[in-house]
Amino acid sequence: MTLFAEVRHPSSAKAPLALLHGFGGIGASWAPVIERLEPHQPLVVYDLPGHGRSLDAEGVGHAGVMAKAILADLDRRGISSFHLCGHSMGGAIASLIALRARDRVASLTLVAPGGFGPEIDHQALRRYGSAVEPDELAVGLAAMAAQGVAFEAAALDRLAAARRIAGATDRLMEILQSFLVETDERIGQGTLPLSSFSDLGIPTRLLWGTADPILPVAQAKNIWEGAEVTLIETAGHMLIDEAPDRVAVAIRAAMAEG
Repeated sequence: MTLFAEVRHPSSAKAPLALLHGFGGIGASWAPVIERLEPHQPLVVYDLPGHGRSLDAEGVGHAGVMAKAILADLDRRGISSFHLCGHSMGGAIASLIALRARDRVASLTLVAPGGFGPEIDHQALRRYGSAVEPDELAVGLAAMAAQGVAFEAAALDRLAAARRIAGATDRLMEILQSFLVETDERIGQGTLPLSSFSDLGIPTRLLWGTADPILPVAQAKNIWEGAEVTLIETAGHMLIDEAPDRVAVAIRAAMAEG
């Protein structure tokens, strides 16, 4: 089965922006950011392998496996140049795509990306990944956001519909296990080969909430030289919902340089 992606304005002469959501999300999760972008910006909005309408697509696994699957899909669609933005796990995937295809990536925007340090609240991700109904998902998302952040009922209903597909939560647990690393002392996440990014040469923006409970904001210090870093005070991990204006501004700025 091929990957599902919603493609908007494919006939535009502009390079498209590929959006990669985080663990347990779906492409529709980007709605608050998309509505703040230029109306005719061409987009390729993925349901990542093992998520939503890509539940049974090839490429289910850790970030490296998914990066290969996304690149293969972009090839299949005949997209030679593109901008990239990824959140959380999608940020790790986007980073690896940029590393492997730097001549094709016009800009890179990373939103609280995975893989920048071993620390991760895997228990919160496990609870979120096993949630199915809207009220359960609301609790799981609230644990990843700053206190008091509300999630739209329509967005929760869309996510719940994806979780009700047979095998969906089992697949998420499989994916979560693929990027966790267990040692004698703790369970953490696998990390990106950050030293390999030193000469990436792609306009890069990094955003991180200072109150991120899933991935510590200190991991932002591990970004390669030349990237522009924006720390969003008191924000948590779910910046697409908590600070969509800031995310859209960063994407537009990165694309203007690319």
